[in-house]
Amino acid sequence: MSSFHPHLLERRLRVARTVVWGAAVALVLVFFRTQILEHSKYQLQSETNRLRQIPLPAPRGIITDRNGKILAESVTGYTVSLLPAADEDSLRATLRRIAPIVKLDNAAIDRILTRYRRTPYLPVNVVPSATFEVVSALEERRLIFPGLLIQPEPKRHYPDSSLVAHLVGYVGELTEAERAQRRFASIRLGGILGKGGLEREYDDTLRGADGVRFVEVSALGHVVREGGAGSRLAPVPGRALHTTIDLDLQRYIAQIFPAGHRGAVLAMNPNTGEILALFSAPGFDPNAFVGGVDPEYWRRLSENAAHPLFDRTIQARYPPGSTWKLAIAAMALKRGIVTLRSRMPIPCRGGLQYGNRFFRCWSARGHGDLALADAIAQSCDVYFYQLGLKLGLTSMLEDANGLGFRSRTGIDLPGEIASEFPTGTDYYDRMYGPRRWTSAVTLNLAIGQGENAQTLVNMIRLYQMLASDGRARPMYLAHPPSPSGAAVNLGLAPDQLAGLRQAMISVVERGTARGAGRFGGSIAIAGKTGTAQNPHGPAHGWFIGFAPADKPEIVVGAIVEFAREGPYVAPLVTRVIGHYLGVDTTVASHVRIVLPNDTAPHPTQLLPALPGDDSTVTPLVPFDTTTPDTTDMTAPADSNTPPPPADAPRAPRDR
Repeated sequence: MSSFHPHLLERRLRVARTVVWGAAVALVLVFFRTQILEHSKYQLQSETNRLRQIPLPAPRGIITDRNGKILAESVTGYTVSLLPAADEDSLRATLRRIAPIVKLDNAAIDRILTRYRRTPYLPVNVVPSATFEVVSALEERRLIFPGLLIQPEPKRHYPDSSLVAHLVGYVGELTEAERAQRRFASIRLGGILGKGGLEREYDDTLRGADGVRFVEVSALGHVVREGGAGSRLAPVPGRALHTTIDLDLQRYIAQIFPAGHRGAVLAMNPNTGEILALFSAPGFDPNAFVGGVDPEYWRRLSENAAHPLFDRTIQARYPPGSTWKLAIAAMALKRGIVTLRSRMPIPCRGGLQYGNRFFRCWSARGHGDLALADAIAQSCDVYFYQLGLKLGLTSMLEDANGLGFRSRTGIDLPGEIASEFPTGTDYYDRMYGPRRWTSAVTLNLAIGQGENAQTLVNMIRLYQMLASDGRARPMYLAHPPSPSGAAVNLGLAPDQLAGLRQAMISVVERGTARGAGRFGGSIAIAGKTGTAQNPHGPAHGWFIGFAPADKPEIVVGAIVEFAREGPYVAPLVTRVIGHYLGVDTTVASHVRIVLPNDTAPHPTQLLPALPGDDSTVTPLVPFDTTTPDTTDMTAPADSNTPPPPADAPRAPRDR
């Protein structure tokens, strides 16, 4: 039968119709699914190819002092970024073309590519803080750089720079490790958050919420225009943070703190717990961290032997020296072991024989027969050796732990470390072995040496209790912490507190110069010096004081490393107190500080002296200028120094 037979042709026609109709139905179904059922999916893909998402960082909230002066603010800066490239090679090629204009070296290009690998779907930041000259040069060449994006962004600025560095902290990009924390899970990689100080502690308050905008790009990746109406979500600025800091006082401390020295100063209101100033030296420039820290600057900071990133107010431990004697006195008074008029059985003749050891007093000539109040004023070691033995090691450890000398204060700053102090006698069993230590450790602890290392902020808490009603106030910079646990209390009667304050009193006297301040030319300052023994070099000097002594308004403590003696630090603290209370020492022709006589053995120029200021430190009574024998003097300086043998004698020079 012929292939053109009508029957065969009809069959072929039916098959062809079936195929055509089947194909048509299939096409209709596919078109229906694409255009109707999956319309939103393909529209999103199309918009994604056409539009690019650009994050809009939120301005961080400002940080102000108690009087509204700016500690940290956000200012407008320019950021140069590149939109996501097709691949890493394309981005590298663009970066090499842009490098001569923005001054990128190979290391900088590698860092940019590393950021791109972490978030390949977001614009990669090339110059976080571009100058106007760089922005102008790039705008002139925009067409030759595909994906170039220049936009204004808020940048953090610290007007007082290093003066407030440890207090305020700094900001930086979120890292992958930080994003793993629940607190920062909602922040995009590359987002900005606080890295230290108040910036870190109150980051949730200051950060705000980032916005977003869309730009339309061409097939070559050039930005054509904004994405159109409704394509922008405005950022929500962070909330302002009002602190208790007195910026004028902070600046004054930075001005008079001895240049080139390490140390810290902390000032607070003893009645409220408000921190008035917090200064640590040396400092660093927090503005250098905005937009990413320069690797060379970071290397200098991290390799600096003075550790400028280290906040010495809350992160450094020192033997408290004679500043600790007030704690021993308070413990003994609370337990009724002594009164302010109590005397010890053995008068001070320059030292105390205990067993086969001779524990020296700082004064080789001795202080004679003293009552407790006089022993505090004279800082007599022999008196406190015996008082420590009367109190007993177990009671001393129990009371010291109850007063918080092994805990943190809870100040609202990140990174505070706990002070070091034995929890009980089992500490010595673990450290030295059972029956391999003697009660001679009590003598060391009684004068602030031995296994005792305190932070400045923790010692300030002790003197805050002495300056108020004996109760510890929560210390804070912005918001007082919620009460937790039993409140710390010295447990002393008002007359006992008044007696301790009287024992610490020194007087800042002014000459006939005008501007004597609102206290009639003299302010009674209660204070205590201390010397923290340091086997690595000269001793560290303490001074903690408060004023006016009868109704304290401010407590100030200072530690200056390698200051040799506490009395060298006392003038620094008294100047701070005088400045806060309105006594301007710069207008006085002479300033005389009368300190308790555990001080320098000769008149000493105030540290630091201001131009035209002829000032001296004058003792209450003549000093013994004989330098005591220090051949047996050993003491741990910090937590990195192994403790000496438990019964090793301490012979501190002066307190």
